[in-house]
Amino acid sequence: MATPIPIIFLLKFLLYAALLLCNRGLAFQGREIALLSPTLHNVNITSLMPSSVCSPSPKGDDKRASLEVIHKHGPCSKLSQDKASSPSHTQMLDQDESRVNSLRSRLAKNPADQGNLNGSKATLPSKSGITIGTSNYVVTVGLGTPKRDLTLVFDTGSDLTWTQCQPCTCYKQQEPIFNPSMSTSYTSISCTSSTCPELQSANNHPPACSASSCVYSLLYGDKSYSVGVFAQDKLALTSTDVFNNFLFGCGQNNSGLFGSTAGLLGLGRSTLSIVSQTAQNYGKVFSYCLPSTSSSTGYLTFGSGGGTSKAVKYTPFLMNSKNPSFYFLNLIAISVGGNKLSTPASVFSTAGTFIDSGTVISRLPPTAYSDLRAAFQQQMSKYPKAAPASILDTCYNFSQYDTVDVPKINLYFSDGAEMDLDPSGILYFFSKSQGCLAFAGNNDANDIAILGNVQQKTFDVVYDVAGGRIGFAPGGCK
Repeated sequence: MATPIPIIFLLKFLLYAALLLCNRGLAFQGREIALLSPTLHNVNITSLMPSSVCSPSPKGDDKRASLEVIHKHGPCSKLSQDKASSPSHTQMLDQDESRVNSLRSRLAKNPADQGNLNGSKATLPSKSGITIGTSNYVVTVGLGTPKRDLTLVFDTGSDLTWTQCQPCTCYKQQEPIFNPSMSTSYTSISCTSSTCPELQSANNHPPACSASSCVYSLLYGDKSYSVGVFAQDKLALTSTDVFNNFLFGCGQNNSGLFGSTAGLLGLGRSTLSIVSQTAQNYGKVFSYCLPSTSSSTGYLTFGSGGGTSKAVKYTPFLMNSKNPSFYFLNLIAISVGGNKLSTPASVFSTAGTFIDSGTVISRLPPTAYSDLRAAFQQQMSKYPKAAPASILDTCYNFSQYDTVDVPKINLYFSDGAEMDLDPSGILYFFSKSQGCLAFAGNNDANDIAILGNVQQKTFDVVYDVAGGRIGFAPGGCK
């Protein structure tokens, strides 16, 4: 007769097996799936890099109108694969530094000195704009009658929507330049119109006049600019979400770091932003999700109930007297690997923090970044270091690894809002041999902190402008 296995031996065996699974993960359907850890992400490195296979995110509720936007050089594109025209990662981060300098100049300088150049909902899937010359995100909207599709950078740090218009001195864009003379619904705004002075809220300086037409001028801190006629035309977000008499800039003299996009979609808080102009329909609510890689897609949704997740945690917007259009929020703490840093909350409040869809890498006050970097380096000590890359100074060589254990990083805001960053928001990969902590430190404690778009990846970011709050929910897209 066989001797029964002692119960204690069986329990020890099961415990040993569980420990092995925790250390090594589970093999399931050909993929390695790491068991959940409260402090670490076990990440397959290839998952943080663009795939050669198109994997668009779900569009969500079928009742929401949506347009599909495809990365020009990504695997979902039906266009020619012109990778040679794409900027390098270093070039993109150099452009990002120019962006940050531009934003800081708008907050630091006298606004009068800026730019002196003489209910329902609609969803627009968004994608990385890296391969069309800008490191921001783009959506496609329709303008004019008949409708012309235009790919625009969407920007929470800007108010006036503008596009390049014929005739003009223009930078090179991918799509044909909008010709207002071919649109039956186009009209320019006259200097004597009561609408012309509204440019003050978007430009921070009075409008000009040319041949009785109201003229806008936007000068960015990096010396990019757009100058042209203030006008109105029909804007189509989708086939059913159409807005007559939408006010925008018809740019006739444009230059700068706009890539080959057709212009910019302003999502700020002034009266001329698309958020304010569509308030009657959408109640000043919009949300977006930025995909983890350029081989996937995200969305930009206007109206309440947007996004794919309901677990939204909100924090109030703060007002900034120097630029009330920016979306300031109260960042109070950061944790690395489950441990909150000792950084005092006053470090974040000295200059303040705002969220920006156009800035790539988050910028932190010097003390906060130093604390974050030290904690991250301590928990990543088993991996070989790599050379710094552009503005990123904490880099590792993962060429000998298929998976890496990355400490979780959480951002904490007032009123209990929290972001448990996706791995794509923690590491920025130049290559498998150079993956870097995706944060940068400011040079001065009085420089504004910025929550950039890398850290926002995969979150449903909900802007309830009317309610004075912003919310975050994980798993908005992939």
